[in-house]
Amino acid sequence: MNRGSERGPAGHGVADPLERFSGRAENYALYRPGYPAAVIELLRRCCGLGPSAVAADVGAGTGLFTERLLESGATVLAVEPNPAMRAAAQQRLAGHPRLHWSDGRAEATGLPSAGCDLVAAAQAFHWFATAAARAEFVRILRPEGWVVLVWNWRKATGSPFLADYEALLRRFSRDYTQVAIEHWEEERISSFFPPGGCRRACFPNFQALDWTGLRGRLLSASYAPQPGEAGHEEMMAELNVLYQRHRQHDLVRLDYETRVYYGQLR
Repeated sequence: MNRGSERGPAGHGVADPLERFSGRAENYALYRPGYPAAVIELLRRCCGLGPSAVAADVGAGTGLFTERLLESGATVLAVEPNPAMRAAAQQRLAGHPRLHWSDGRAEATGLPSAGCDLVAAAQAFHWFATAAARAEFVRILRPEGWVVLVWNWRKATGSPFLADYEALLRRFSRDYTQVAIEHWEEERISSFFPPGGCRRACFPNFQALDWTGLRGRLLSASYAPQPGEAGHEEMMAELNVLYQRHRQHDLVRLDYETRVYYGQLR
């Protein structure tokens, strides 16, 4: 469920992610940030990703990271339980002979045992039930296989626009601090791997957005009030104020740090 940087940890009292992202697939597919090519180069170099590999993309969502995995030449098994997100990805990536889709979850992917060289989760791991997902990943991985967890972490500071955008989210978005991964503990990521078995790499990333893009980016977030919900009109009016205040050549910039955690589970 490649939802982006607004997904909170499973078991922390937030709604089922299958419900949280209903009605957001179009904005998600169009306006969420992609991933730097350097991520795939890292996985080629360190995790054996390439034409001979079979990679599972668990929580594939609208296929943003799936597409990157396909660029490596690997066969990709994309697992996504949300029908709207999966349909958007299938439409976007139609015709890829090395791509196969599955209606499953991280805890029960439906994939064959010991069939994957790499299991990836981009913007998704923090929705998983950790112990059950770990057991499932061990089951579907080959003995020397790799797990890769990826996030685009949006920066909340660094420019006046970033600070104002963060303040807007805190003001209008429901349960923002519960579900935004920018406020989530990294310890759970490291503890998913054996002691000392988690490596980390970081890459810069950004989006330059016009008004339509900024609006869609916000509405792709699971915590943003949708049209017809309380606070939506006020939030969009304030967003437009921020856009008019900070735009340069009709664009505003969202900065991210793309974080990659990778290791082996055995």
